[in-house]
Amino acid sequence: MESALTARDRVGVQDFVLLENYTSEAAFIENLRKRFKENLIYTYIGSVLVSVNPYKELEIYTKNHMERYRGVNFYEVSPHIYAVADNSYRSMRTERKDQCILISGESGAGKTEASKKILQYYAVTCPASEQVQTVKDRLLQSNPVLEAFGNAKTLRNDNSSRFGKYMDIQFDFKGAPVGGHIINYLLEKSRVVHQNHGERNFHIFYQLIEGGEEDLLRRLGLERNPQQYQYLVKVSIYPLNLEQASSARDALSKAVYGRTFTWLVNKINASLAYTHYSVIGLLDIYGFEVFQHNSFEQFCINYCNEKLQQLFIELTLKSEQEEYEAEGITWEPVQYFNNKIICDLVEEKFKGIISILDEECLRPGDASDTTFLEKLEDTVGGHPHFVTHKLADGKTRKVMGRDEFRLLHYAGEVNYNVNGFLDKNNDLLFRNLKEVMCMSENKILTQCFDREELSDKKRPDTAATQFKASLAKLMEILMSKEPSYVRCIKPNDSKQAGRFDEVLIRHQVKYLGLMENLRVRRAGFAYRRRYEVFLQRYKSLCPDTWPNWQGKLADGVATLVKHLGYKPEEYKLGRSKIFIRFPKTLFATEDALETRKHSLGKTTKLQAGWRGYSQKFIKGFIYRHKERCPENEYFLDYVRYSFLMKLHRNLPKNVLDKSWPTPPAALTEASEHLRKLCMQNMVWSYCKKISPEWKHQMEQKMIASEIFKDKKDNYPQSVPKLFVSTRLRISVSSLSDGLFVLHVPSDDNKQKGDVVLQSDHVIETLTKIAICADKINSININQGSIKFTVGQGKEGIIDFTPGSELLVAKAKNGHLSVVSGLSHPQLHSVSLQRFPIVSK
Repeated sequence: MESALTARDRVGVQDFVLLENYTSEAAFIENLRKRFKENLIYTYIGSVLVSVNPYKELEIYTKNHMERYRGVNFYEVSPHIYAVADNSYRSMRTERKDQCILISGESGAGKTEASKKILQYYAVTCPASEQVQTVKDRLLQSNPVLEAFGNAKTLRNDNSSRFGKYMDIQFDFKGAPVGGHIINYLLEKSRVVHQNHGERNFHIFYQLIEGGEEDLLRRLGLERNPQQYQYLVKVSIYPLNLEQASSARDALSKAVYGRTFTWLVNKINASLAYTHYSVIGLLDIYGFEVFQHNSFEQFCINYCNEKLQQLFIELTLKSEQEEYEAEGITWEPVQYFNNKIICDLVEEKFKGIISILDEECLRPGDASDTTFLEKLEDTVGGHPHFVTHKLADGKTRKVMGRDEFRLLHYAGEVNYNVNGFLDKNNDLLFRNLKEVMCMSENKILTQCFDREELSDKKRPDTAATQFKASLAKLMEILMSKEPSYVRCIKPNDSKQAGRFDEVLIRHQVKYLGLMENLRVRRAGFAYRRRYEVFLQRYKSLCPDTWPNWQGKLADGVATLVKHLGYKPEEYKLGRSKIFIRFPKTLFATEDALETRKHSLGKTTKLQAGWRGYSQKFIKGFIYRHKERCPENEYFLDYVRYSFLMKLHRNLPKNVLDKSWPTPPAALTEASEHLRKLCMQNMVWSYCKKISPEWKHQMEQKMIASEIFKDKKDNYPQSVPKLFVSTRLRISVSSLSDGLFVLHVPSDDNKQKGDVVLQSDHVIETLTKIAICADKINSININQGSIKFTVGQGKEGIIDFTPGSELLVAKAKNGHLSVVSGLSHPQLHSVSLQRFPIVSK
C-alpha cells in the first residue's frame, strides 16, 4: 500500500487514516472523488473497506487478481474486496477464530455484488475436491435463487434486496468450503400486495410468467401478460384501508410469500448442512433508508442500522484498545457519539417505541395509528431525539405532517408516517385461512403452515418484536466473531458510470458513520506495521540496516527511525509493531524511499549479475594496470562508475571548498577537467548571484589587496570587514586656498578626529579622487564654514573670509580662520559627501 503514496496528489491516499486533514468531510469526499476518477473504487479506513459502485465492468476480478491477493499481507497490495476476503480466511485458519464480514450501504450501492465477489473468491482460491466443488456450486447458486424471490426493482435500484441476509460459509480443517447456513431478516412482504409508483413486485413473478414454459404456465393457471394480475399492476407511499375481504386476501398473500421464502432458505440450508466447521459469516443487509415517505419497513431497517452502528463503533474501539494493550502502548480514551440513547429510545422495555407500538396493537379498545402517535407523544415526547408535529417548533412543523414522528438518528433526521404501523406490526392471519392452507395438497404449503399452529392459543409475537429478537440474536452472532467491514457507496442515483454526485455521497458518508469511524481510528496513531514489514520496506534508508539487519527487529527499527530523524512525539515502538502518529511522517519516509530507489536501481542490477561477473571482476583487478582489454574492461567500467558516483555525492559546496575525491589512474586527466569545469560553474553561478552593491564592494577589496596584501600588517584584519561608504567625506572651501578636510567618523572618542590637509594642487587632487570614486555629480556647493571633528567628541570650525593674501590663524572665538583671495563674488564652501573610495 505504501508504494502508492508517491502518487497521492493525483489518485489520493489508499487509506483515509493517512489524510492530513482527517476531520474534514470535504477532504474525505475529495479523496474518494480522486480515486473514483481513476477507477480506484476501493479505499481503506484502517481495516474497513469503502467501496464505490462504478456502474460498469472493471477488469479487476480476474483469476490473476485473485492470485495476487491470495495469502498476501492485507496492506501489501492495493485495497480490494479480495484483500478483505483473504484476510478473513487467513485469520480463521491461523487464529482458529470464526470471522464475519459486514457489508452495508443503501440500495444500489453494490452490497449484493460485494458478497458475490467474496463467494467467488473462496470458490476459486480455497482447496477443492469433488464434494467440495458441489458445495461451492450450491453456495454460488443460492444467490440467484434468493435474489429472484427476495429482490425487486425500486426507484433506486433495479435489483434491490428487500430482505436482510446473514450467511455462514463453513470450512473444514483443510480450509475447504464444505457447507453453509443462511438467516434471513425482515422480508418486505408488503411489496407482494402493493408497490410505490415506478417500482415492481418481486422478480420471481415476472420471471415466472415471462420465462416459464407453456406447459408450466398451463398447469399453474397463469398467463404471460403481467397486466392481468392485480398484484403486479396495483400501485398505492400508504396501504389502503380496504374492506375485510380484501384485507384478508392481502394478509394471506403476504403470509404465503413470507413463509415460502423462509421455506426456501431452509431448503438451501439443508443442502449446505455440515457438522464440523470453522465459519466466515457474510452479512448483506439493507442500509439506512430515507424516502420522501417512510413507513414501518424503513423504521425497522433504520433501527437495524442504529444497532449495527453501535456494534461497529464498540468493536472498532475494542479492537483498537486491544491492539494498543497487546503492544504495550498507552490507550487514550476516545470521545465519540454513543448512539445507545437512540437504540434505547426504540427498543427499551415498557417505554421504547416498539413497546408502545405493541401495547397499542394488543390493548382492547379502539386503537389506531393516531392513538399510537398520541401515546408516543405522552411517553417519549421529552426525548431529545424524538419530535412530532405537535411537539415541534414553528419551523419544523412546516416540513412535518400531523401523522408523522421524527427520529434524530446517528445518520440524520428521518420522518416516519404512522399510517399502517399497527396493521404491519400485527401481521395477523385469520385462523380459518390458516386452516385452509393446512389442508392444501401442495406439499410446500403444508410445510409452511404447521397444523400445530391451529391448537396454539398463544398470540404470535408482533412483527417489530420478532425483528427485535432476531436482531438481538444477530448481534450475539456478530459479537462472537472477528469482524471485517465493507461500506458500500453509490456515486449517483441515475446509475451512470463516471458520475460523482457529491451531495448524495456526503449523505452516505454521514449515515454510514465513516467520519466517526475515521476519527476513532485516528485518535491515536495513523499507521502501524509489524517490525519485520516496516524494516523490510525501509531498511535501505539507513546504512546500519542495509542490506540486512542482524539483530533484534525492534532494535533494527529503532536504529532506522533514529537515522530518519523521527521525533519522540511522532512514533511509539510496541512489542511487535511500530506506531506512527502523523501521516506526514510516513509520507516523508516514503518519499525518501522513492528517491533511494533510483540510486539503488543500478546497484541492484549489479548485485543480481554479481554471481556471473565475479570472475570477470577478479580478473579485471589483476589486469587493472594494463591497457583496456576484454579482461579488465568490466573492472575499469566499475571503477569509473564508482568514482563518478562518489564524485556526485561529494562535489565541492562552494568556490572556497577545494576538496576533490582522488581519481583512479585511468581517470586522472578526466578528473582534472571535471574539477575545472565544476569550479568554473560554481564561479559562474556565484557571479550571477552578485548584486551591484556587492560587486562594488568586491572591486574595492581587490584594489585594497593589490595595494596592501603582504605589505601592511593589519591588512588581513580588514578582509572580512565591509567597506562602508560613509566612513570618509571630504570638504573644501570655494576660495583660492589649498586647504581640504578628511572627515573620518569613529565611535572611539579617543581618536584624534578629522584631518585637515593643505595642497598646492588641491584642484587636481580632488578632481582625480572624484573621478576615481565616480562622485562628480555628488558635489554640493554650500555657503558657510566647514565643521570637522577635533577629537574626543569635540567639534572644530574653519571660517573662510576673502582677503588680499592667504592667511591661516586661530581666531579669538577658537575657530580656524582662513583668509584667501576670491575666486567668486561670494564666499562658498564645497563638500564631497558619502565618499566611499578611501578605506579607514
